[in-house]
Amino acid sequence: MDGVGIVYRVSGPEGGRVLVLLHGWAGNLRNWGRAGEELAQRYRVIAVDLRGHGYSDAPEGGYDEPENWAGDVAAVLAAEGVETGAVLLGWSYGGIVMSDYLAVNGTGAVAGVVYCGSQAGIGRGVPGAEPGPAMQQAIPDVFEESAGRAMRGFAAFGNANTGAARDKGGDAQRLFGGSLSTPPRVRKALFYRTVDNTAMLRALDVPVLVLHGTADPVVPVENGRYIAEAASDVRTSYWEGAQHGLFIEDPDRFVAEVGEFIESLE
Repeated sequence: MDGVGIVYRVSGPEGGRVLVLLHGWAGNLRNWGRAGEELAQRYRVIAVDLRGHGYSDAPEGGYDEPENWAGDVAAVLAAEGVETGAVLLGWSYGGIVMSDYLAVNGTGAVAGVVYCGSQAGIGRGVPGAEPGPAMQQAIPDVFEESAGRAMRGFAAFGNANTGAARDKGGDAQRLFGGSLSTPPRVRKALFYRTVDNTAMLRALDVPVLVLHGTADPVVPVENGRYIAEAASDVRTSYWEGAQHGLFIEDPDRFVAEVGEFIESLE
């Protein structure tokens, strides 16, 4: 959109339905783990490094412009020759990016969208955009240049991305590592923006799936319910007692529910 290089990875059968995975704040395209690999057995999965994250360029500014986020997603679709029928899946902050794309570009290239532990807007006073207690506790330390302070900030997330399972330590540490490798100025810039995508949600003319853990301490389940109430063609799956990283906490259930949604699309 503005000369920023965006890196993405494509996997899965060439003739499969396109599924675009948009990771969350301070994440990268490797966040999806086994769930992403299993989805790629059936679908043409495009996992994106958002601007400022992973191997994509990290410009000094422009993170508060919806048109930039929208343009990044549009550029990836164009590069892969996707003109129609794609499914977009946004986790956490990825849902905001997905919403920016839909608000700017509409649904011409899209058959359905999935919000996972996500919200559609961001900013103080924006409806459906209240940060959870883990996020509130992590700020402002996660914006710090000091490595020690940043690590203490990220510690506030605890097991939010993996649930209570003791065998998910490797997954949790991979996510923490990706978060720390995201430049501090980018981590901060993503929160210093305000956008209300409620009008876009109300105008959506494609099916929507909302996946959300009822015990999510990062993005409260109320934010997911707000999306479900605003959009017209909605399916919901609220995971009782689950937290923020549903695709890691229970990858089998995540793959099954996303797959069921995709197969239901025309």
